[in-house]
Amino acid sequence: MLRLTDFIIDCPDTMKLAAFYSEVTGHPIKEGSHENWAGIKFGEVELAFIRVDDYRAPRWPDSEHPKQFHLDFEVDEIESEQRRVLDLGATLQQDCIDSDGYGWRVYTDPIGHPFCLCRNKGVTWTEQGPIWPERD
Repeated sequence: MLRLTDFIIDCPDTMKLAAFYSEVTGHPIKEGSHENWAGIKFGEVELAFIRVDDYRAPRWPDSEHPKQFHLDFEVDEIESEQRRVLDLGATLQQDCIDSDGYGWRVYTDPIGHPFCLCRNKGVTWTEQGPIWPERD
């Protein structure tokens, strides 16, 4: 059996990046987090931050400094969430929202990791996760 337990992100300051993603997601920083390892629990999966000396930030979409990973966050209303993540220190990099208001926007967190706010047409979010529209 294979089960994802952690998604680990390299960074120069674990508590600062954990605080950013804690504010973005509304999930608290895990008790016991410290300068070398910090985490945020999402059910059985932990989004973790590990301190790396001589950290080199990715420069999306520059292939010389590849993104290494990115996170997608589905949102109900992209404009209000954009204002919120920008206020928290994110930087907008690319807008891929269609004229009908669906698509995604690419941001970088305060140390350069890319993430997206996504708005997919017809998706309804429940406590159990997304319900996708039936396809013809």
